[in-house]
Amino acid sequence: MNGHNAPRVTPRLYSPATPQLAEFKSICAQTTQKETYPLAAEISSNIPIYDLSALGSITASLLNSLQDEWHHILHQGPGVYVLRSMYAPSKYGSTLEATNKAFDAIVARERASSTKKGDHFAAGGTNDRIWNAFSKHALQDPASFVDYYSNPWLAIVSESWLGPDYRVTAQVNAVHPGGAAQESHRDYHLGFQEERACQRFPAATQLTSQFLTLQGAVAHSDMPVASGPTRFLPYSQTYKPGYLAWRKSEFREFFNESYVALPLELGDGVFFNPALFHAAGANEMSSEDGFRRVANLLQISSAFGKPMETVDSVPLIEKTWELMKSRFKEAGMVASELDPEAYSLAQRELRALVQAVAEGYPFPTNLDQRPPAPSGMAPESEQDIVLRGLEGGWTTGEIVAALEQMHVDSKA
Repeated sequence: MNGHNAPRVTPRLYSPATPQLAEFKSICAQTTQKETYPLAAEISSNIPIYDLSALGSITASLLNSLQDEWHHILHQGPGVYVLRSMYAPSKYGSTLEATNKAFDAIVARERASSTKKGDHFAAGGTNDRIWNAFSKHALQDPASFVDYYSNPWLAIVSESWLGPDYRVTAQVNAVHPGGAAQESHRDYHLGFQEERACQRFPAATQLTSQFLTLQGAVAHSDMPVASGPTRFLPYSQTYKPGYLAWRKSEFREFFNESYVALPLELGDGVFFNPALFHAAGANEMSSEDGFRRVANLLQISSAFGKPMETVDSVPLIEKTWELMKSRFKEAGMVASELDPEAYSLAQRELRALVQAVAEGYPFPTNLDQRPPAPSGMAPESEQDIVLRGLEGGWTTGEIVAALEQMHVDSKA
């Protein structure tokens, strides 16, 4: 063989000159067709909107079809969708009210501590920001935490993009009148790398990054357009060298000329691919009425990625254990015997809570101390232990001791 037809090795890295605005504009010129997403209530500004209150009977087939549409939207479609009534005030009104009170108490306590807060892609100190709001919420008000993270839609959305065994983290952002807009950007993982560092990651890794995280937000206030709900550039997540492009001035200028933003109502959810070009908007509401735009920002990480914040599950489970046991009893649930597709609403709620608060991925671990279970290839995860404890009616002391022993045994 003379080698003339041998495949040529191409560069693994994008060069700084790779991003081309003309190609990017062409990608972002696509139009979202309602026929592509038949379960959506409407398409507005290229963004599919789903009205969860109007879906009728929730069957396994319907859920599968919804998850198919949501996955396609994030992967190949516009990259963002809205869930109307995800936390419908008619059902979750008291939960949202109690949660907002918990957030306000945390903000007040942290403001009194004079701790300086940083912020992503915006000036620090201009907003009320709660880092690791997930853990702080549980410790501040266990009852509203349990109600909030028992929402089955959160689990359904998360699994549609990440599969099982994800990790929930959350950060609260409350933007006051006059709060400036963020610069357009992409998100964690590679979105939080400096440009020179980002250039060192192979192109394939840059494409993979978006599949490790799901970005979302729940509106904890009404969000008229003037209050600055998040700005999006539909289809921009499909531009392969986008992690190098978003910092360039010509791409940011195009974003500012072309973005769309939708108003949200209290309890609505919005979810998007982390590679989508986006930016929180400016709160241009009157300073006289003091209107704050409040969102619980959800960052949900794949089992195969590392979350942005460290969550210590043990104190959260300790604080909420009696509530979880009560929910388990009410649901009539025997975790090892039920097919997840056959779960009742109460059982789905409990399952969503366990998935949110406990780690589902058992690695890394010490396989000398924690060999794979006899029936599988992996040792028990935190979720497995929690479900075993619920079935066994363990005391708070027993579940805490079991989880702490698992952590000790997992160390090298």
